[in-house]
Amino acid sequence: MIKPNGIDTFGITNYLPDLRILILTHRTPFPQNGGYPIVVGNTIKGLVALGHEVSLISLNVNKYSSATPESDELLEKINYIAYNIDTRITMIEAVSNLFTHNSYNIDKYYNAGFEKLLLKNLQENEYDVIQLEGIFVGPYLGTIRKASKAKVIFRAHNIEHQVWQKLAQQKSDPLKKWYLQLLARRIKNYELELLNKFDGIVVFTEQDKGSVISFGNKVPLKVLPIGIDLSLYKPDHSKTDFPSLFFLGSLDWLPNREGIEWFMDNFHKDLTDGPLKAKFYVAGHNIPEQFDDYEVLGKVFIHGEVDDALEFVNSKSIMIVPLLSGGGMRVKIVEGMAMEKCIISTSLGAEGINVENGKNIIIANNLDEFYKAVKKCITDEHYCLEIGRNARKLVEQQHNINMIIPQLTDFYQSIV
Repeated sequence: MIKPNGIDTFGITNYLPDLRILILTHRTPFPQNGGYPIVVGNTIKGLVALGHEVSLISLNVNKYSSATPESDELLEKINYIAYNIDTRITMIEAVSNLFTHNSYNIDKYYNAGFEKLLLKNLQENEYDVIQLEGIFVGPYLGTIRKASKAKVIFRAHNIEHQVWQKLAQQKSDPLKKWYLQLLARRIKNYELELLNKFDGIVVFTEQDKGSVISFGNKVPLKVLPIGIDLSLYKPDHSKTDFPSLFFLGSLDWLPNREGIEWFMDNFHKDLTDGPLKAKFYVAGHNIPEQFDDYEVLGKVFIHGEVDDALEFVNSKSIMIVPLLSGGGMRVKIVEGMAMEKCIISTSLGAEGINVENGKNIIIANNLDEFYKAVKKCITDEHYCLEIGRNARKLVEQQHNINMIIPQLTDFYQSIV
């Protein structure tokens, strides 16, 4: 089917054919309860809405979800296969890996059974585009090249080795620092080895684009920010508790855990027995049991995973993102802005989003700045509401999935 794809500068409607697209992920996007599945899910929704035929093949890692979601209307519109794998490694395997040149962070996602399933699918189906969602499905590139003539797009959710480098920089323990630096070097070697084996690369931020170029990139490269379906984000301030602070994110991602531990260690006393008179809520999946030690009746609440993330966000007033390491663009910040939240974040946490400090976000990069920002916000509701309204405007202008997906398909077409 040939369909209109917008109107050019001369008022002529452009027509582009539907594409057959395969998306490959290292975890299932069901349920959409974290940054990675939200990005993947919104991308698929946008591609389907434009009339493209989308298939999704996912590794289903033991710690995330069941292979078959209970219900999701998106499943009725795509071809979906999930394959269960166990990425847990033994202590012996971890130690033995030290004496190789491989990165177990990458290798643990290789599975011979999944490779066989993927090969069979590629032999039975003809795709125009195959999109790899992140470096962890990189081990299957060779199989794809052998079995398919499709153009292969790599979407870098972040520059993975930079995440580990920044984690290493935060460590004072010499052994932990050395180990994280070792992981970073090995992942970097792998990323650089793959770099020019793709037909195109998509990144979320200008910072990541600069990194990819500095590595010697020679293939087409496109910056496209995270897009969300704004119709799902309906802030209702009548149901918001002010003042209240909250953090929402997966704590099996080390940068999130490191950041929230830093915040807790430095502000727990101020929140529970000091001048910062506001309740603090922590929610997200895979929160370690030891976080229960932070809980204080009526003051600090450790929720774990919540049934409705947007309802949880709507019910709280001030979002904190104390990210000290990491990379890419933070989906939770984009979502928080869409919900008109007043957000206090480090510069790194807000990386790639075109924010303006004091207008649509508050940037705080050290203890003193975080303390002043929290104190200001919990005592000035009008200020928080103004920041939130401006945040929503920014998301409407720059992160609407309906504007971003057509740009992605144009990028596909320029390569196909």
